Amino acid sequence: MSKILKIRARQVYDSRGNPTIEAEIYSKNLSASAICPSGASTGTYEAFEKRDNNNKKYLGKSVLRAVNLVNTKISKKLIGISIHDQTRIDTILINLDGTRQKISLGANAILAVSMAAKKLSAKIKKTPLYKTFLVKSNYKLPYPLMNIINGGAHANNELRVQEFMIRPDKAKSFSEAMRICFIIISNLRDILKKKGLSTSVGDEGGFAPMINSNEKALDLIVAAINKAGFKNGKDVSICLDVAANELLKKNKYSIHSKKYISVDQSIKKYEKIINKYKIKSIEDPFGENDWSAWSKMMKSIKNVQIVGDDLYVTNLERLKKGFLNISSNSILIKLNQIGTVSETLEVIKFAQIIGYKTIISHRSGDSEDTFIADLAVGTNSNQIKTGSLARSERVAKYNQLLRIEEELGKKAKMNKIH
Repeated sequence: MSKILKIRARQVYDSRGNPTIEAEIYSKNLSASAICPSGASTGTYEAFEKRDNNNKKYLGKSVLRAVNLVNTKISKKLIGISIHDQTRIDTILINLDGTRQKISLGANAILAVSMAAKKLSAKIKKTPLYKTFLVKSNYKLPYPLMNIINGGAHANNELRVQEFMIRPDKAKSFSEAMRICFIIISNLRDILKKKGLSTSVGDEGGFAPMINSNEKALDLIVAAINKAGFKNGKDVSICLDVAANELLKKNKYSIHSKKYISVDQSIKKYEKIINKYKIKSIEDPFGENDWSAWSKMMKSIKNVQIVGDDLYVTNLERLKKGFLNISSNSILIKLNQIGTVSETLEVIKFAQIIGYKTIISHRSGDSEDTFIADLAVGTNSNQIKTGSLARSERVAKYNQLLRIEEELGKKAKMNKIH
């Protein structure tokens, strides 16, 4: 039996240049490490991220207390435990913390350890990580929800919607999906240059031009799709992450312009842009507590993927509530919203049982860690959201999926999205 011999944590840096935590676990003569990501537009119900708010040397953003907790309290509890018993490892971490939102130890400390354990178990078994989750055969590749224009909390422009994405629906392989996205992004860059707009990128690698209306962004994307020789709504679909928590005031929303309007008016505006731009997926169209708005959206809008992110925060209790409320038909999965690999897998399993699409997601503050690429394949998730074809922390996940596709060879197939 391979037992945990040593656990060491350290402070490293994420893609936004902020401190985050890396945990490394040792067993026999092998080790594996994992880095915890960090979000910008976070849901209230997410698991807690422990930071040293009073440490002025790091502007209150360091994670040295979390590092110390891994090196002392967590390490002491896990040494001698079988590295292959993920459920036991995660249960010990959850019980050691003892709070609903992992406030005591911090979900960042807990998740780094949980992910590192999963990686080391696979390494010792000499098994690819993607083969150690839920699926045991007939592995499928997810469709990329590729971010191409950034707005909201992820960019320094005036766009209301946080992410404008493309999904290459007609791609027959993951490498073909990447080729389609590459061509469209290259064409979008040319269009932006010709219009004298910036081609600098936001937190997740999408372009962040200084434009101020959702329609302008959508027009640019349609132009890029056309210029690349594809048909919008057929070969490629436009998808949005609204992040409506950031656009809510007194039960009204400023999603479509700076003006705050009612839920019913917002839905009518959604219907207009869905029809005009053939939008196939909308994430977080309303606030995390506005359950009635979500169910109204589901009743009004058909044949569109309605994705809960801040609404569910990868939490089983909230997902069950959303299912009973008919709030959405898809869920975004973020490991650090809940804090352990085991809890994440429970949410994915339940979501798939109730017929929801599962979309594995990065965070805006991410790292070179490619864990979520394997997680997407190993859980039969339909799609993956991991940013644009820019910034190596985003591209690393796509490259890992290309490696998995190559390893699967002729058995590699794309997942279903409809």
